[in-house]
Amino acid sequence: MRIVVLVKQVPSTDVGLSFAPDHTVVRDGCPAGLNAADSCAVDQSLQIAVRRRDIQITAVTMGPPAAVGALRTALVLGADTAVHGRDEALHGSDALVTSRVLAAAVARLGFDLVLCGSSSADSGMSAVPAMVAERLGVPALCFADHLVVRERKVEIHRDDGCGDRRVFAAAPPVVVSVTERCGEPHYPRYESRLDARDKLISVWTLDTLGIEPAEVGLSGSASVVHSTTPRPGARPAALAMGDPTSVAIRLADFLAERQFL
Repeated sequence: MRIVVLVKQVPSTDVGLSFAPDHTVVRDGCPAGLNAADSCAVDQSLQIAVRRRDIQITAVTMGPPAAVGALRTALVLGADTAVHGRDEALHGSDALVTSRVLAAAVARLGFDLVLCGSSSADSGMSAVPAMVAERLGVPALCFADHLVVRERKVEIHRDDGCGDRRVFAAAPPVVVSVTERCGEPHYPRYESRLDARDKLISVWTLDTLGIEPAEVGLSGSASVVHSTTPRPGARPAALAMGDPTSVAIRLADFLAERQFL
């Protein structure tokens, strides 16, 4: 069984984002890491691999050179190999273009199951998984809170938004997006960190994927950003000191002032 996990390197939410003149996010020098929901997707692939012997897990990402950090983390977590879709022409690509590049990489690899996070921390559109499935011509099972993979059926359980749990299923090949409610990813063993250094990361350009430069980037994107507003970074934490009673009173006053109580 061939599992492809789509991952993304996202900027840290602890710092304020800045934007270039073309309204793209400035990522150089910005702290970043593997998207949290994508960590869950990698972990789900490993849980499947524990129950079967024929599993090959490949992590795939698209982005600038720094995006390789997401792949290295996925390899440490347990992925077998990785593919980096990297090309200068990709700068400024929107979700539609991103899905084109990722789908081309997945199709070139061959797959039975594609796993990915339900959304990314930097954009939160939740559109790419379904777009990738559409381009591949396979079913999409999105927003999985629980995943069950059987021999001839992939089943997800998800909250319908009203407190009820719905079950959806499809025969592979299929694309599945998972939420962080699937469970906390397992912490990698020390041996996994050592093994990850020897795992292969392939770099595929647009030429490798058979995609024309005019089809990607800002010029090839269907959406256009006309303006951006930087979001301020996280506020500094406040530490309350003193006896428990006074600290509790101050905490209650703080919450009440902000209408949290």
